Amino acid sequence: MSWWAVHARPSTNDRERVAAWLVARTGHAVEERADGMVVAFAGEEADAVALAHESSTTQGAPATAHQVDPVDWSVRWRDGIQQRRIGRLLLTPSWLEHNRNDPYVVVLDPETAFGTGEHGSTRAALALLERLLVPEDLMLDLGSGSGILSICAARLGARQAIGIEVDVEANSIARDNVKRNGVSDRVSILDGDAGLLAPLAGPAEMVVSNILREVNVSLLPAIRQALAPNGVAVFSGMELQERDLFLPAMRGAGLRLDQEATDDGWWAAAARIA
Repeated sequence: MSWWAVHARPSTNDRERVAAWLVARTGHAVEERADGMVVAFAGEEADAVALAHESSTTQGAPATAHQVDPVDWSVRWRDGIQQRRIGRLLLTPSWLEHNRNDPYVVVLDPETAFGTGEHGSTRAALALLERLLVPEDLMLDLGSGSGILSICAARLGARQAIGIEVDVEANSIARDNVKRNGVSDRVSILDGDAGLLAPLAGPAEMVVSNILREVNVSLLPAIRQALAPNGVAVFSGMELQERDLFLPAMRGAGLRLDQEATDDGWWAAAARIA
């Protein structure tokens, strides 16, 4: 299948907003490049051209559509994935040798779902999760993608981890990863809107939201409602320069900063009820 890329160039102040708009508009993740370009993808030329036009005319982000070389994503997603150690956890793809008896091994084949341990935002979230999760906690994973955070929570002793994700294809991959790791008794993957489902699934001792900053901000009321009185919320998916933009919103939702983590320019925060 041939894919089309939409290259949008928003202003620095609009980059996060345009990226969130492209995610909502396409239902897929976007690529945020170091030069400021935000790249979205479409399966058809007409869809890409229409998206580029809409970005240029309604979002203030000039955009163009370009055909990309055909790629077999059924195997291409493996490129560059390696084993990674994060605290006690060892993240490994299924095709690399690993100790199956290690209780902290997480075998993960993300395929097209987000969440491999190769991205700094995922690693930053995992660093705080590994540090702060208490055995027997209930953990909610908002925007669960490949299921990596939920599975890691189960490995670390959570009594239950619930992943909530709107992407049905990602959820299918996540459920396969849950079965692969033998944690189906403690990890559930739900289809739906985290803002609606998180308060219903709580109160939880830990809520993790590894999404874009604007989405994290929109979820703050639901996360605050879903937290147990002594619970901790972990926010990731934000670049370090977004820290000063997110903290005031977090405090305004009644949460206080507890700990922070950074990885490769990405920032994560752990917060508790103020």
